[in-house]
Amino acid sequence: MTTTLVIEIIRQAFTQCFWLCLPLLGVGFVAGILISLLQIVTSIQDSAFGTVPRLAAFLLALFVFLPWMLYRITEYAVSILGHLDKYAG
Repeated sequence: MTTTLVIEIIRQAFTQCFWLCLPLLGVGFVAGILISLLQIVTSIQDSAFGTVPRLAAFLLALFVFLPWMLYRITEYAVSILGHLDKYAG
């Protein structure tokens, strides 16, 4: 196994992690901004008012994106395990 191959495997792993986290982080970011703006407009300073909707949005996004995420991680695992002969040499 060459250093170029190791770097490529690590690059692919980081790329997969980025794409798997991006939808959830994006939904969390947008929900956080919207809830914060709503709190500013209504002058509500209750912490539960901000936390519960953010968690609900994150959970909803997890259920929506979970099939796609499972497909991506399964595809990556099959590509890694399918080429074990390339990595063993």
